[in-house]
Amino acid sequence: MASDHYQRPGWFTRHVFNPGVAASTRAGVSIWGSRILQVRGRTSGQLRETPVNPLTHEGERYLVAPRGVTEWVRNLRVAQEGTLRVGRRREPFRAAEMIDGEKPEILRAYLRRWKMEVGAFFDGVSDTSSDDELRRIASDHPIFRITEPGG
Repeated sequence: MASDHYQRPGWFTRHVFNPGVAASTRAGVSIWGSRILQVRGRTSGQLRETPVNPLTHEGERYLVAPRGVTEWVRNLRVAQEGTLRVGRRREPFRAAEMIDGEKPEILRAYLRRWKMEVGAFFDGVSDTSSDDELRRIASDHPIFRITEPGG
């Protein structure tokens, strides 16, 4: 399982970038496939929202946490389900966290797709890095395989 690694977002990300992506996605304009993740808070039970970049790889879907063990990761570990939203479209899902040994291929695909936006959070590792390098950072980046409810 993932360590407690976490890279706190800066002021610009917290106050400008993420709110802008979230507002666009809520309005139905997905930026490169972004979605709003809705998941119940692990202690409050209240619905929490954050923008995420889902990955589809070889017919499977994943949520990767580029910043590490975020609040949405902690909440999803407990809830094991959530909703991905773009505009009015809502897609409920079940989530299963992957073990570190399963992650290198998914990390490589995620970095290939999203490196312009998230590459800085991967300690110099890129989509062209060796499997050993991807394994080295695997525990810092929780990944959840997402499936349809009951799937």
